[in-house]
Amino acid sequence: MSAALPSLLAWLAVLLLGRAARPADACSCSPVHPQQAFCNADLVIRAKAVSGKEVDSGNDVYGNPIKRIQYEIKQIKMFKGPDKDIELIYTAPSSAVCGVSLDTGGKKEYLIAGKSEGNGKMHITLCDFIVPWDSLSATQKKSLNQRYQMGCECKISRCPSIPCFVSSSDECLWTDWVTEKNINGRQAKHYACIKRSDGSCAWYRGVAPPKQEFLDIEDP
Repeated sequence: MSAALPSLLAWLAVLLLGRAARPADACSCSPVHPQQAFCNADLVIRAKAVSGKEVDSGNDVYGNPIKRIQYEIKQIKMFKGPDKDIELIYTAPSSAVCGVSLDTGGKKEYLIAGKSEGNGKMHITLCDFIVPWDSLSATQKKSLNQRYQMGCECKISRCPSIPCFVSSSDECLWTDWVTEKNINGRQAKHYACIKRSDGSCAWYRGVAPPKQEFLDIEDP
């Protein structure tokens, strides 16, 4: 028994050191094109936050209270979702766990995409598409009404480095990162990936309904 004690203590020391060496939990998100964010979301709205407070949202498996931030909002327009205004938005209490901080002065307007919680409530994280309304391009604002929805059957693949290629005809390559070192580049601001009559998908630029102004997928 006494001979096994040093080994046991050594094992415990390794275990504790391993735990101490783990990096702190942090929010990590994969970049997505605004159209992809729109298609992935249950709800997409234009809104202002008028108040915010920390609330309890039940308990975790250990019986500890789960804290969330509750924002009371004023919805201006719904682009995607049920025929019912969203009144409350919930998010995690800190950015480390993907919580979103909204200005509660009631003056700043946001485009907010997120998941539905039913009964006029939604949940958002830093991985959702949440941006000040004034930061959107004219094309992005127009695309929220119809064009993004038209491309939800298409696949937008981010190109992390050159070379990169499409794997199917219903795919659009998103190359902002390799061409501009910025995920909020030309394709994000001015293009939508639209499905054509033959079932293939291609980038389209403009605010008018798509006709023939498609971008060659190999030359974005």
